[in-house]
Amino acid sequence: MDILEKRLGIPAQYAGPAATVALFAIFIIKKMGLFSNVNHFPVDGKTILITGASEGMGLAAAQLLSSKGASLILVSRNVGRLEEALVKVKSSAKSPSRQKFTYISADVSEHGYAESVIAQAIAWNGGKSPDIVWCIAGLSTPMLWADPENDSIAATRRNMDVNFFGSAEMSRAILKEWLAPENAPEKSSVIGEKPEPKHIVFTASMLALFAIVGYGPYTPSKWALRGLADTLNMELNLYPDNPVKVHVVYPGTITSPGLERENKTKPQITLDLEKDEPAESPETVAERAVKGLEKGEYNISVSMLGNLMRCGILGGSERNNWVWDTLVGWVVPVIYFFVIRIMNAQVTGWARQNGHPHVKKAAA
Repeated sequence: MDILEKRLGIPAQYAGPAATVALFAIFIIKKMGLFSNVNHFPVDGKTILITGASEGMGLAAAQLLSSKGASLILVSRNVGRLEEALVKVKSSAKSPSRQKFTYISADVSEHGYAESVIAQAIAWNGGKSPDIVWCIAGLSTPMLWADPENDSIAATRRNMDVNFFGSAEMSRAILKEWLAPENAPEKSSVIGEKPEPKHIVFTASMLALFAIVGYGPYTPSKWALRGLADTLNMELNLYPDNPVKVHVVYPGTITSPGLERENKTKPQITLDLEKDEPAESPETVAERAVKGLEKGEYNISVSMLGNLMRCGILGGSERNNWVWDTLVGWVVPVIYFFVIRIMNAQVTGWARQNGHPHVKKAAA
């Protein structure tokens, strides 16, 4: 305490509290990682399997990780697009002579697909399972839930099969490999040094943080992924000798072939509500997602708006930073007080101007 008094001029009666505040500030800074350069997601020399890797965000992520030194296993349905994607991913390689690349054609909506994909991946990778699995494959079929001209229940089942069960089956297949007792990594001879974890990355959506009209068939599949990720994040503590980290990425609108397909069924009211949201390129989304992974974040938003939404609906989810996320989480409900009312008023106003959605459509 003498140092605080003599060198900084802090009176003795305030030295104790000042020291406490200083130590607390240092703790917060360290927890927030403001000055940390630790990469929690090193990929150089690792093997990464990505579903949905033939286009859009999946392809962009594969190219980015290839440029960082990873070997890639691309998974998608269309062999022609996979072959084209493989050429692009190879051309992005950091060390072409050392890195390896392949693809596996599979439909993530088919029950049992993941076991076969993992088996093929292990065989190709010299008997070793991938170090990282990133589930990006997905689709969106927006429509009004009660529209008699569309089968929203069938669309919901299809969205669940691809977006949720596709990721759920892959996570179970790879976790069975990673968590097997015989696959536990060797313990380091250095005291206190922990084995490097595997990583399973789910791709949800900003709509898993804030639902809007028109996405009834799609949004539940992404909320389900959040629930699965939170469950696994706790469950994996049962396997301290087989460390695995779980992450969830929440992209917004992405300029991709997938967006073009979903816009074909998207209701006009949904298009109107989204018109002010800037669409991001697949490359931008992939880059921001990987930065979040490298920071060791659990819930990864790729925009400022997404971060606000994330903090406003965390519930019992893991926090990226307990102090920051909690403080922002106190503010977001005040913002939502206005936002929710404004958006509901927009929907009500649209109905007044355009009439009953079903009648309007039938008369057109």
